[in-house]
Amino acid sequence: MTLPSPVRPPRLRPGAKVAVVAPSGPVPADRLEAGLDLLRGWGLDPVVAPHVLDRHREFDYLAGTDEARARDLQDAWCDPTVAAVLCARGGYGVQRMVDLLDWDAVRAAAPKPFVGYSDITALHEAFAVRAGVATLHGPMVAALTFLKDPATQESLRATLFEPDTVRTVGQATARALVPGRAHGITLGGCVSLLAADLGTPHARPSAAGGLLLIEDIEEEPYRLDRILTQLLRSGWLEGVAGIVLGSWAGCGPYETVRALLLDRLGGLGVPIVEELGFGHGPTNLTVPLGVPAVLEASTDVATLTMDVPALS
Repeated sequence: MTLPSPVRPPRLRPGAKVAVVAPSGPVPADRLEAGLDLLRGWGLDPVVAPHVLDRHREFDYLAGTDEARARDLQDAWCDPTVAAVLCARGGYGVQRMVDLLDWDAVRAAAPKPFVGYSDITALHEAFAVRAGVATLHGPMVAALTFLKDPATQESLRATLFEPDTVRTVGQATARALVPGRAHGITLGGCVSLLAADLGTPHARPSAAGGLLLIEDIEEEPYRLDRILTQLLRSGWLEGVAGIVLGSWAGCGPYETVRALLLDRLGGLGVPIVEELGFGHGPTNLTVPLGVPAVLEASTDVATLTMDVPALS
């Protein structure tokens, strides 16, 4: 089985107007401004959606009401003058607002780059399944990694403007956990969000035929075990072509996490590459989701290479 290849949005040009939205948690104003300055330094024209700095009156872990967060994303995506939509931060909240979007209108609008990670995983899945659009698993505008790490910044900049130059993704830390070679459509993100999506009305029915990218943060080994076991027991991982592992910050000693990942995923009999360099770690490389790619996992090579650039 092969997953359908979503539509790739066009790359950005200098002077492009990009919208910054906050679909999840509240955004520190100082970090937002610092991120906007970085975008301006790339020659972009960032505009902040009306409710990005809101905070929910009852639940301070949300950036305003579900309706306001959904409206900001809807308006940004459907605005023909906006060339890309960038998330300000993750946290929690996407699952509360994702079904409030008008997905008919989303499908009718011209596709554009959409960037985020962590809680934004639920939106990556929604754009893939409900709109057929490829997205970018990458840093967010007010994230400390984006503000402080040059490699994270350059990976996103190059992907947005010069995607031909970054078709191979990975750091020197990448290595084979299970050797082999696989081809498929990239998908994934924060593994706890993928598990939380199971059973919802518009969830992806299976990862079969895909190259699954997963990472997470602050999930103790037993909880990570439960998450992976749920994906296995549900059958969602049956037929997956290969697996790419990112960072596991705060999930316990890496050797413990590594042993758990091998225990839970090694039996699938597919190539697995670890420590590729995306997610909640000190460097968060931008990885296209919804793009055909080749996973190489050997003693000499551990890479993820896109068949085509992330953006058209």
